[in-house]
Amino acid sequence: MAEEAKAKGNAAFSAGDYEAAVRHFSDAIALAPSNHVLYSNRSAAYASLNNFAEALADAKKTVELKPDWPKGYSRLGAAYVGSHNYGDAISAYKKGLEIDPHNEALKSGLKDAEAAAAKSFRSRAPPTDNPFNSAFAGPEMWAKLTADPTTRSYLQQPDFITMMQEIQKNPNNLNLYLKDQRVMQALGVLLNVKFKGPTGDDMEIPEEESPKKSEPAKEEKKPEPEPEPMELTEDGKEKKDRKAQALKEKEEGNAAYKKKDFEKAIAHYTKALELDDEDISYLTNRAAVYLEMGQYEECIKDCDKAVERGRELRSDFKMIARALTRKGTALVKMAKCSKDFEPAIETFQKALTEHRNPDTLKRLNEAEKAKKELEQQEIFDPTIADEEREKGNEYFKQQKYPEAVKHYTESLRRNPKDPKAYSNRAACYTKLGALPEALKDAEKCIELDPTFSKGYTRKGAAQFFMKEYDKALETYQEGLKLDPENQELLDGMRRCVQQISKAGRGELSPEELKERQAKAMQDPEIQNILSDPVMRQVLVDFQENPKAAQEHMKNPMVMNKIQKLINAGIVQMK
Repeated sequence: MAEEAKAKGNAAFSAGDYEAAVRHFSDAIALAPSNHVLYSNRSAAYASLNNFAEALADAKKTVELKPDWPKGYSRLGAAYVGSHNYGDAISAYKKGLEIDPHNEALKSGLKDAEAAAAKSFRSRAPPTDNPFNSAFAGPEMWAKLTADPTTRSYLQQPDFITMMQEIQKNPNNLNLYLKDQRVMQALGVLLNVKFKGPTGDDMEIPEEESPKKSEPAKEEKKPEPEPEPMELTEDGKEKKDRKAQALKEKEEGNAAYKKKDFEKAIAHYTKALELDDEDISYLTNRAAVYLEMGQYEECIKDCDKAVERGRELRSDFKMIARALTRKGTALVKMAKCSKDFEPAIETFQKALTEHRNPDTLKRLNEAEKAKKELEQQEIFDPTIADEEREKGNEYFKQQKYPEAVKHYTESLRRNPKDPKAYSNRAACYTKLGALPEALKDAEKCIELDPTFSKGYTRKGAAQFFMKEYDKALETYQEGLKLDPENQELLDGMRRCVQQISKAGRGELSPEELKERQAKAMQDPEIQNILSDPVMRQVLVDFQENPKAAQEHMKNPMVMNKIQKLINAGIVQMK
């Protein structure tokens, strides 16, 4: 099933339908979460959509799963370039070239990243007519912020650090953050001008835990304070007072929330909104209370208002992501069937595009899992499953294998615990030459019913045609332990012994021997045997020291490993 979803994703990608490609690759990942190629493909699809945050996450997962695969670093480098993080992109490409020095894609990517980095460096010089350039330049900025008792506490807040770094990179970015009181306070420190503004608890209450309230920052009193740069108008003073009062209402709401006094908390957050409609945290906090009370529709309304108002005010993307996550959680609570999870999943996905938060990602995964489980429960019907399996059997007898696969697949969709359907589909896949799929179905069949001898027959056949004769022999032997008289298992074992004996007697053609050895060298067990210093010495003794070789033959463990090498065509006995 994962291969089918992957094939659909590849087709959609080739057709330029990148959103569909992402969906299909995501379906494949859900079925095969350890397949590095799927994350690599989805990373490319995300990058084509200019969604470089998701592309980067998938590229990192690719490298994590398969650190010796050069293409993973190519994806990683491309994602970093798309994110304008040229230094990390260069490092990624260089890491890939350490693994494959002749990889043209990595070489080209490195060249492009270095060129982009150089261009970025040349264009980074700030315009000379900006009066704030000197204030944010160099390490002096951080020294001043650390020295001031008010801004020193802000340096413990990651989002403040990020904002200041963005402003330092380009002072024109200051315009984006002027509504943040902490930035205004920092600007005053850097310019030696005192700005006064509301202080208070800006921390959001958590989704399902009691909120934590930090102490408001206190300004140190100076003997001779500098005068205000300008006198506030009456409207300005009133607005300032209303904001201060709103923060007090929020604090009282947080305290009521801690005590589970939800009605009182709602009243305080509502009052805060009436006083100041430019802080969407009042809406998200009230939504959290509605969520706790089970008033999910009210929660969703507040979350929608927070997102709409947040976009108008250009609020912090993390705040918008929090509102979307809270809405998604409410939608999950309201879900009664599999289709009800679709808007929740879509909402979580939107939240992740705003801010990739681990909690949101966890909630998304849980929602997708719950949706699939409900879908399975909704379509589960053993009677229809048996009917579909019988239809597949009829097509199999007529040698119409693709049609048979279709009906076996529908049978498994209706009853995923039927070992016979997996066994029959494995036989179809073997006839079609889709051996990896056949092997996977046979293994699932054995997992569901370890006493079902057909499962071992199907698995052994798939391994035999994959020319993994030693593994096929082991499979047939396992099956014969359950059913010693099974003729299919006996015949399969004889065929394996014949093929293995050909290698031992040196009867393979040079092409057959080369192919078998190449396949064997990909087997981790064979690799471990050949990398074992003791076994390497044993092999040398077999060639140069017959007396020592005879001693080795007395060790059953050594003989077992030698037999595996003979079966694989690595060692030939003459």
